Amino acid sequence: MKRLPFRRCGCAPGAIAPEDQSVVDAFRAMLTALRTPQPWQPGGAQDIAVRVGPFIERAHTRPGDDHSLDLIAVALVHPDTGHAAAYLHGRQLGYTERGWLRCKTSTIIGVWQPGYAMLTHAAAGLPLPDDVGMEPAHYALYIEARKRDDSHDGFTLLRVGPYTQTRHAQQDYDRLTAALDGRETTLVPGHRVAVRFGPFDVSDHPLFADPYEADAVAFLDAAVAGVIA
Repeated sequence: MKRLPFRRCGCAPGAIAPEDQSVVDAFRAMLTALRTPQPWQPGGAQDIAVRVGPFIERAHTRPGDDHSLDLIAVALVHPDTGHAAAYLHGRQLGYTERGWLRCKTSTIIGVWQPGYAMLTHAAAGLPLPDDVGMEPAHYALYIEARKRDDSHDGFTLLRVGPYTQTRHAQQDYDRLTAALDGRETTLVPGHRVAVRFGPFDVSDHPLFADPYEADAVAFLDAAVAGVIA
């Protein structure tokens, strides 16, 4: 019996099936991204590609949180971030539980390109490892006194940090907010006092009160006393 040549359904002889073509296109995009990385510059708002062991991952940067030219704060995200299914898949693989991390700029390949997606843990169906080679980027609370004449002029009354976990920062944020309730406009003459949550700037470490050495509200009272003395 004469055997007919094997052919994928719906494809002409010599043609590549659509599902195979997409794999080929992705592989070509990956090679192009590796060969011609797009340079990244500090302060840029674009997502970046960073090395995590033998893999490459996508990361958001946190503008204004550069510790130095050697260290920035990033958050690892699923390579398909922007699509609805990416959040669920990212949560399953541990992408959403890392928070902000300190990333050495030497591990940055360049601006993120879709071609890198094939080289991520997500593409391999693997969860992120417990140790991604980055320490947590800590958090801080800023108590600010702003003038009430709509000029937005003012000063930072108190900096509290670093907090290693957002829940600790949130607890002190709630306590400070409660302590300020009804006193926002009376603590510092001509100013409105409010508390703001933000990143901890390692470069300004000496300016911060350590939240684990004393009560945050006590720090606030001492700061106010120093201003009006």
